[in-house]
Amino acid sequence: MSFRQAIVAEIPRLRRYARALTGDASRADDLVQDTLERALGKWRLWRPGNLRAWLFTLMHNIFVNQLQESVLVISLDGDTHLDVPVRPRQQDNLELRDLDRALARLSPEQREVLLLVGLEELSYEDTARVIGVPVGTVMSRLARARDKLRLLLAGDERALHLKVVK
Repeated sequence: MSFRQAIVAEIPRLRRYARALTGDASRADDLVQDTLERALGKWRLWRPGNLRAWLFTLMHNIFVNQLQESVLVISLDGDTHLDVPVRPRQQDNLELRDLDRALARLSPEQREVLLLVGLEELSYEDTARVIGVPVGTVMSRLARARDKLRLLLAGDERALHLKVVK
């Protein structure tokens, strides 16, 4: 498989992760396009190995740069949602809406670690490389994200005011 074919095979995962990061289909498509453009422009820098992790690293860096350039606004009124196919049952739709709202309440750092490990199934090591932090930080953020998500989905508003006490 050629380098370009391998990249094309990763586009669905890139789109899914970009959609989860941005919460907006249009911005996600722009992020994927920017990532693919950078990947094809810098293909000589890629060392054979985990192409997905390399592409996610590029996407992460582009996303962070875009966040620094502008303020990210996340709508909590239900207008933004994950484009995830669900069975046509009302309860499922409500649960998906609740999950989307809970994900939006996580900090960007916690959300991206949760999505990379949980949704994209990257290892802790690959996730650490993608976002440029130690593995221990990935594990810590993931544990806090899961705890907060669990509380939010249970309807416990204390999740928004958790503080570490030693």
